[in-house]
Amino acid sequence: MPETQDQQKFVYDFTEGNKDLKDLLGGKGANLAEMTNLGLPVPPGFTITTEACKVYLDSGAEPPALRDEVSAHLDALEAKMGKKLGQADDPLLVSVRSGAKFSMPGMMDTVLNIGLSDQSVAGLAAQAGDDRFAWDSYRRLIQMFGKTVLGVDGDLFEEAIEQAKRAKGVTVDVDLDAADLKKLVGEFKEIVAKETGRGFPQEPREQMDLAVRAVFDSWNGDRAKLYRRQERIPHDLGTAVNICSMVFGNLGPDSGTGVAFTRDPASGHQGVYGDYLQNAQGEDVVAGIRNTVPLAELEQIDQRSYDQLMQIMETLETHYKDLCDIEFTIERGKLWMLQTRVGKRTAGAAFRIATQLVDQGLIDEPEALRRVNGAQLAQLMFPRFDHEVASGDTVQKIGRGIAASPGAAVGKAVFDSYTAVKWSRSGEKVILIRRETNPDDLDGMIAAEGILTSRGGKTSHAAVVARGMGKTCVCGAEELEVDTKRRRMTVPGRDGKDGIVIEEGDVVSIDGSSGKVYLGEVPVVPSPVVEYFEGRMHAGADDADELVGAVHRIMAYADRVRRLRVRANADNAEDAARARRFGAQGIGLCRTEHMFLGERREMVERLILAHTDEERDTALDGLLPLQKNDFVELFEAMDGLPVTVRLLDPPLHEFLPDITELSVRVALAESRKDHNENDLRLLQAVHRLHEQNPMLGLRGVRLGLVIPGLFAMQVRAIAEAAAERRNAKGDPRAEIMIPLVGTVQELEIVREEAERVIAEVEQARGVDLKLTLGTMIELPRAALTAAQIAESADFFSFGTNDLTQTVWGFSRDDVEASFFTAYLEKGIFGVSPFETIDKDGVGSLVRDAAQAGRATRPDLKLGVCGEHGGDPESVHFFHEVGLDYVSCSPFRIPVARLEAGRAAANGR
Repeated sequence: MPETQDQQKFVYDFTEGNKDLKDLLGGKGANLAEMTNLGLPVPPGFTITTEACKVYLDSGAEPPALRDEVSAHLDALEAKMGKKLGQADDPLLVSVRSGAKFSMPGMMDTVLNIGLSDQSVAGLAAQAGDDRFAWDSYRRLIQMFGKTVLGVDGDLFEEAIEQAKRAKGVTVDVDLDAADLKKLVGEFKEIVAKETGRGFPQEPREQMDLAVRAVFDSWNGDRAKLYRRQERIPHDLGTAVNICSMVFGNLGPDSGTGVAFTRDPASGHQGVYGDYLQNAQGEDVVAGIRNTVPLAELEQIDQRSYDQLMQIMETLETHYKDLCDIEFTIERGKLWMLQTRVGKRTAGAAFRIATQLVDQGLIDEPEALRRVNGAQLAQLMFPRFDHEVASGDTVQKIGRGIAASPGAAVGKAVFDSYTAVKWSRSGEKVILIRRETNPDDLDGMIAAEGILTSRGGKTSHAAVVARGMGKTCVCGAEELEVDTKRRRMTVPGRDGKDGIVIEEGDVVSIDGSSGKVYLGEVPVVPSPVVEYFEGRMHAGADDADELVGAVHRIMAYADRVRRLRVRANADNAEDAARARRFGAQGIGLCRTEHMFLGERREMVERLILAHTDEERDTALDGLLPLQKNDFVELFEAMDGLPVTVRLLDPPLHEFLPDITELSVRVALAESRKDHNENDLRLLQAVHRLHEQNPMLGLRGVRLGLVIPGLFAMQVRAIAEAAAERRNAKGDPRAEIMIPLVGTVQELEIVREEAERVIAEVEQARGVDLKLTLGTMIELPRAALTAAQIAESADFFSFGTNDLTQTVWGFSRDDVEASFFTAYLEKGIFGVSPFETIDKDGVGSLVRDAAQAGRATRPDLKLGVCGEHGGDPESVHFFHEVGLDYVSCSPFRIPVARLEAGRAAANGR
């Protein structure tokens, strides 16, 4: 019998869950429960499940049973702690934190110090023996609650704090005393009353209930939805809510808060990494508002807590068998664990850590392969700054911060997210520069090439989000003075020299690997990983990069276990040779139309303008030796590997001049009475061949059927090139692909002609070429009649670019510019169907066509040659539906190899 809402359990104590319940308890709640089970010092608390959130979001109301369940768990918590929520003389205070299944740093809401009120603030002061601490905690509650729960503009609170510091003549919050903070509390309450029309709630349970609803609502906040789209996190998961008894890092110098990593999330190296801030609460560290000290300094500040933290870090990494990200608080010398999760890391760290954990015996090779992905590998292949130039006199270094997320980023300086998005959409590359970022900056961070902040450390919001997105980031460049209101950054003068002012629009370069910041554009050089794939760097060499060694080990394992072969889309010998160096196992798509550009365009024009059979044959005879030489070079570069050659596909008008440009040229010539007969004939041909929708017009197999001899010439060129290579002791393995077939009759006619031509060449050259003929499945009708088409095809290659256009009814060039952005923003697409295969629509046709084709011809070879062949998620789909190979651009071959291995490892 299905579980009803009344029977369903919506609240779990930290002692009841475990790390495998992330779907129900969210990542934070599941891991708090796991740490509790491990006997680590976790403040008591309970978690409201994601199921409760889903009910709330679907119906607009909490489940009826939720209030009583929360009351029961709150009663148990109060009994355990020996005090009541908001008790006047000794208040129990709690935090209310979001916690989805997948980490979404800073994207949803948190409220600390729930339970404080005008009455209980005095009790907190008395219990702590510290008036300043109590009023600081109360002002934090009103500020957080006002902003996240009541929707008050957070800048109003910040301005009040800045005014209080100016009045006191101080620059940091900790220099405000109890009286200053008590006054600030009064001002904060006035802000709340003015902005919301109600006073700050004084009843503790009301505070908690409102905060819970605010966390639920934050799941559908703009920044949360944007982050989920960026990270491809499903929108229907909901968030859990964690209610945890408060521990305080702002009780004085023997208290503090910090974030720790069991390894360096930027490099993957083992050691002590993280940030610590004395006399502060956790939000201060993540927000980057105050600059932290390195975690290693905690050893001098509090040796006992430091030693205990090191032991806990080792316990957690061994238990989770991965890099762990930890949040902790020290309250008067007592260490408390507030959160742990498998930490986000840079691409380089991911590969290093995976191989390190294999060497330590914590994970095996299949798990190491699952721990990395193609997007990370692609990031490692991006160029980096030329360090020789960067350290020379030709570029100007203007500062240095913390290397938070590696990479080389160059762009125009912008100082707010709106401008970053606006300039990026107009084609400008930008660097987003802020004092510190917050969740509202997410859209600007996505649009920017890189992020630079003057505050914060490796665990600040900017650093954590940038690492997760693979963005270059430099944080905590303290010497740089960022003025967002005046849209400028100032580099102070030194040694008698004037300072430098960087205005919005000035070009800057940031190096996320070293933390260095430069004025102007620094040139880039190929990454070591690309040098490795090119064969110019060997993983076992003495001077080999450590990262290259890690990439080599994982790639070697991926190649051993993958079933899918990986081919290249390449049209010339140079691209083919590079693809082979990158690990291509053949060519899956050679686009012959690319061989007709440049000087050869005139020969195609002569073919189009031919009025007689003789003129047409002359034009084809001129193209034949050129095509043959192209194929000879291609077969030589790919000797011993298959080369799929697609016969001419695009409409012929693409080889003719632009109709407007040609019309103007003819009109001007006529006005000068300078008639050009060839231009007039060309214009007539352009008008004759003009189509309203050329993508669905005279192209592909239709060209071969309408223009006698065109496909026969191409087949002859392929056959003669293969014969020449075979006579030269080569091993050409050509596959001839007929494009845009919609019915088997088209394929039969072209195949019959092709086989006749091949036989003629074989007889004339005295060789057996063993050429195969197949088709490109790029029309819905071809997919639906695949069983019939397979009778005349040796192979299918799915052209998923055109198949996506024809299934969706999209003209890609038009729709991507006109409405795709709106579709993505409205959630109609999670990702463009031209980027990742549409599994339900296009993918369904691919699956059905593959099955139908193989039912007719069990030995039918199946591949894909659209851009999806290099997309990580799509590669997994093609593995699942049983294709033999994917084909992609040469640069994406390593990504496809890796993902093909991961697909195989996931199936084990």
